[in-house]
Order: sequence, then C-alpha cells, then structure tokens
Amino acid sequence: MCDQDHFQEDLKKYSRRDVGALAAAMGVVAMLPQSAHAQQTKESDVTIRTPDGECDAYFVTPATGAHAAVLVWPDIFGLRPAMREMGKRLAGEGYSVLVVNPFYRQTKAPSAPQGAATPIQQVLPQMQALNATTHVTDARAFVAWLDSRAEVDKGRKIGTIGYCMGGPIVMRTAAALPDRIGAGGSFHGGGLTGQAPDSPHLLIPQMKAQFLIAVAENDDMRDPASKETLRQAFAAANLKAEIEVYPAAHGWCPPDTAVYDREQSERAWSRMLAMFDEALA
Repeated sequence: MCDQDHFQEDLKKYSRRDVGALAAAMGVVAMLPQSAHAQQTKESDVTIRTPDGECDAYFVTPATGAHAAVLVWPDIFGLRPAMREMGKRLAGEGYSVLVVNPFYRQTKAPSAPQGAATPIQQVLPQMQALNATTHVTDARAFVAWLDSRAEVDKGRKIGTIGYCMGGPIVMRTAAALPDRIGAGGSFHGGGLTGQAPDSPHLLIPQMKAQFLIAVAENDDMRDPASKETLRQAFAAANLKAEIEVYPAAHGWCPPDTAVYDREQSERAWSRMLAMFDEALA
C-alpha cells in the first residue's frame, strides 16, 4: 500500500513532474480527456450516515435517468479535486458515481491539504486508523445509500473501484455485498494478498464480481508472487479477473500525483470501462 519509506524512495525514482507542477495539477480539469459522447452531469456534496458517524462524499450522475452505480475508494490522499474530476468523468460515461471521504472519522475532506503533494507522513496515520471491520461497515452504509437514490438503477449491479489503499477495500466490499457488487477494480492497490487471516484475497470465494487488478511495476517488483496468488484464487472461485502489471509506478492513475502516467492511466481507464460494459449491463 502506501509504505512511507518505499513511497519516498519511489517518488524520487519515478517522479514525472516537479513539486511546482504537482501543485498546479491540483486543478486537474484540463488534464483528463473527455469522451466525445460524454453525457451532461449533475453533482452535489452529500452526507452519509454510517455506524461511526457521518461521511462527507461527492455524488455525481448523468443529468437525467437512473444508472448503474459505482462506488469509488480514494487513495491515501483522500477525496480531493483530482478524485472529484475522475468521478465526474466516469459519470459522463453513464454511471451514478459516489466518491467517499474514507477518513471522515478523523476529518472532513480534503484530508490532504495539498492533495497528492501532501507529505506522506501527514496522512499515513489516517490510513492506519482504518481496518478490515471499518472497510466493511462503511461499504454496507455506502451501498445502502446508493440504493436509496433515484439516480441509481437498482436492477443493475454496482461497480466499485479503488486506488492504492482503496484496492483492499474494493475486495472487502465485493465480498461483503456479493449480490450487489458486479465489478471491482483495483489500481496500484497494495496489500491485496498476505499471510494475515484477514488478507483480502482470502475473501475471493465469497465474491460474485468480475475484477480488474492493475498492478504497478514497482509494487510487483517487491512482491512478484502476489499476482499469481490472485490469479489462482480467482480461477478457483470461477470468477473472471484481468490481472496485469502496468509499466508505471505506484500512484500512476490519479492526475495530481508526481508519478501520473497519462498513457498507462488511459489504458487502465479503458479496461475499466470495458469491464463495466460487460459486468454492469
């Protein structure tokens, strides 16, 4: 996931922009390509009640009608302009999208005041305060909220995607709500496999979702066996899963990170849309 030592080491090695450019990238609207057939959208800031309090979140949908929902789990830098723009872009593709603040127990968004330029040591404690139990209780609350909305077509399955620390939460969401989650995407997710009894990959037999797992090359270098563990687990559960190592660094998808790779981000985005077309139809 976001190990502080590895994060700093990789930032020096893989950074594709300087700090000034990174700060400027916090206004990311122009950086994200828009589809020629993108739908008009409507957006709002919402509050969702959970067993642990009230979560602030961003909800964006096509301007009219009911659509398949997608629940988005941000990376360690939380709900911020980059994640809002990614959610809005996805809504333009015809989905009702909820991007949550996973750190609502500690603070309202933005939890990282400088976005992805925030020093990792400032935000690491927020991630460490979460656990497998909070992941599941939050997932249940957020999916229930989505199913209460007129903008969500409850006759269609829900998709869920996560970045960095959001990857394990996606897997726990799919396992906790197998009859609602039809597709899951993990982008440079960390901690998907491990020796602990609550390792996310051990939940795969409880899922019914199709998966896309886009692995960062530097994460794969540190744990090359993880992708094979995942492939075997999905195959044993008879679940379709596309698992691929991308030639990009951990954090390459959000457009405000120092390692953002537009080409590989767009490739992952297109594979995600293809999965949604198939699994959320």
